[in-house]
Amino acid sequence: MKNPNQITVYCENNQLEKKYPFGTTLYDIYEDMQIYIGEDILGAIVNNTLKELDYMIYKPKVVNFIGYSHAAGRRMYERSLSMVLFKAVYDLFPEYKLKIEHSASGGLYCELDGLTDKRSLPKIIKQLQLKMKEIIKKDIPFEREELRTEKALEVFEAFGLDDKCKLIRTRNQFFSSVYRLDNVVNYFYGFLIPSTGLLKRFDLVKYFNGMLLVLPSKVNPEKFKNVVVKNKLFEIFQEFKDWVEIIGVPNVGTLNELVLDKRYGDIIKVSEALQEKKIACIADSIQKKKTTKVVFISGPSSSGKTTFAKRLAIQLAVIGFKPVVISMDNYFVNRDQTPLDENGNYDFESPEALDIKLFNENVLDLIAGKEIDVPGFSFSEGKRVYDGTKLKLDNNGIIIVEGIHGLNPDISQLIPKERKFKVYVSALTPINLDSNNRIPTTDNRLIRRIVRDSRYRKYTALETIQRWPSVRKGEEKHIFPYQEEADVMYNTALPYELGVLKQWAEPLLRDVPPNVPEYAEARRLLKFLAYFKRIGTREIPPTSILREFLDGSSFRY
Repeated sequence: MKNPNQITVYCENNQLEKKYPFGTTLYDIYEDMQIYIGEDILGAIVNNTLKELDYMIYKPKVVNFIGYSHAAGRRMYERSLSMVLFKAVYDLFPEYKLKIEHSASGGLYCELDGLTDKRSLPKIIKQLQLKMKEIIKKDIPFEREELRTEKALEVFEAFGLDDKCKLIRTRNQFFSSVYRLDNVVNYFYGFLIPSTGLLKRFDLVKYFNGMLLVLPSKVNPEKFKNVVVKNKLFEIFQEFKDWVEIIGVPNVGTLNELVLDKRYGDIIKVSEALQEKKIACIADSIQKKKTTKVVFISGPSSSGKTTFAKRLAIQLAVIGFKPVVISMDNYFVNRDQTPLDENGNYDFESPEALDIKLFNENVLDLIAGKEIDVPGFSFSEGKRVYDGTKLKLDNNGIIIVEGIHGLNPDISQLIPKERKFKVYVSALTPINLDSNNRIPTTDNRLIRRIVRDSRYRKYTALETIQRWPSVRKGEEKHIFPYQEEADVMYNTALPYELGVLKQWAEPLLRDVPPNVPEYAEARRLLKFLAYFKRIGTREIPPTSILREFLDGSSFRY
């Protein structure tokens, strides 16, 4: 006779199936099975859903224990390390407030709100670093407790976490989680690891007017990614951070309050006006350079490059130019010449997938006043085609080139430097959930892409999520290393956009079936979007970059 209190657990790590008593924790299973994955175990994927190691089983489960090499494990590590820094600041400098702003140079850029004398920063950082090491050495457990929301609010209010309270109030949940680490409380929007002793690798260094919490390398967790100061990228993050403070939406809780009060219209108008003004300023900079004949626009997937190119063309026309737009996609080599990646698949992200010689010849001919036959590319046939389209520049003509490799100097090697103007475009999310929980720019772009792929390419959210690691790998290799080559950077993210995108993204994410590995990512994104109140599209102008991912654009794509 079967014992109803015995639960079947199948472990993917060692491909073993075993029965355990009702209420056994994942930690008990990990110890009993003596799981070894070559690194510290930080959590587990249970039935394709992320869980902490104190999770108890009550039904049959498929379990996969994960470490830092797994994307979910890295996020757990990052959040846990952030809470250790939060405690270190609270213990040593309670007069300051830790603000985790955004990612930068292989880590998280943080500031101490209330610190006015920046000369003392190196000494403070050294003290915080030593305190963090002390906390980690003590191997203090991270404890999570589910409280009625009104009780959780009382706890957070006592710690002065006002922006967190604002966000929780607008969620309308019966219960909210509170994380405790010794004498401090906080909440990070995702799971933490079991205890501080697992946070063996980190660094804390001075970075601009704050500090950088350096994380282990994704490729080799035993090492750190080199801290490379990226002045231009950092400056645009800071510019928009200051701007959202000025317009009064520094975090999602505040944005939600404006939505509930039906006062978000002004945020849309001001956000769109700022983007238009920035594009006009870029057009003015191009004009001032005088020698520019080619404007290269580059950026990662779903950054809004196409709409930006069209809006820049309008602003250039306003000041007397006659712009023409060329897409680098027109210069793909024939399929039989396309390079392959390590898995034997076509690598369309590689610069070698482009006919660089023909591209340079065409651009130089246009600059010289010659007429060219404009190539096209048939994706269905996998080869170059010509449909008779001709192109010639007027005397006041200017070429706008849009493509992911625009900043790579090898792509435009034959075009004189003085003839080029380079723009890096990305969605650098300007607001955070709260002062300790940033919104990753990659999440913003992935949600944009899920919506766009569904509406215009008929891809499911599952298919988009499956492709995303390959897209990200291509960006890391072919786009991000050239960011600082740009003459100017442009941020396409809008502080209100996730409240708009959620109404399209949520149904798509709910359609991801629970029996696929991507279900965990879909669940994570659904939880993330749940923090935003829905925003309608009526007041979004037809030229908005956001329309590229929705509908109602006045541009043709």
